[in-house]
Amino acid sequence: MMKNISLTKLIFLVVAFLPGRPVEAQDADALIQKLRSKMETVKSYEADGVMKTTVTYLKVPEAKVKLYFKRPDKLKIRNENGISLVPKSILGISIQNIFSGQYTALFSGYDSNGLRILKLIPKDENSDIALSTLYVDESNLLIRKAKITTKENGTYELEMTYGKYASYALPDKLICSFNLKDYKLPKGVTFDYDDGSKKQTPLIQSAKGQVEIRYTSYLINKPIPDNMF
Repeated sequence: MMKNISLTKLIFLVVAFLPGRPVEAQDADALIQKLRSKMETVKSYEADGVMKTTVTYLKVPEAKVKLYFKRPDKLKIRNENGISLVPKSILGISIQNIFSGQYTALFSGYDSNGLRILKLIPKDENSDIALSTLYVDESNLLIRKAKITTKENGTYELEMTYGKYASYALPDKLICSFNLKDYKLPKGVTFDYDDGSKKQTPLIQSAKGQVEIRYTSYLINKPIPDNMF
């Protein structure tokens, strides 16, 4: 009977019965589409918040900030102090635009908190993002954590806490962790070091940075002109 089965049919049967691979790929794409659809309800926002910057050996004061976002990928942070240690490359990486472009999506199990691990590999070879690993709360369609590996600017880790804006997939708190390798302080700027001294020098190679933003309010889908960015 096997002689009557064409090569095409045989390949189809083999692929069809591979354990879970086609189904998982479809499920990963379906989950991405649900997450994307929820996020795309936010076309723009203006937010107020408090930003806390933690950098090894430096004392950086908390600052009130305003954040502006406009789809597809515009994001700006205005710091009342006029100084920010957030690398510019981070501004181009936000949860709202993480699904821009085409990706190959793969499931990678669950973490200890029951979050679904989803890996995204860009199809565009010129993309600066090499790999995105998302930790997804499937029941609420929220990304709780993300680890984004770039080709040129290292790896960033995002952690989101949600509250009253969860229906828009907008966090009440966001923590971004990154390496400050080769990062230099803005020209003419001094900060207090933990030893009490004041210096204006490049940050040390092993320095780690963390930015925590606590959002106090959002104006969602408020028109924002392009020249704001």
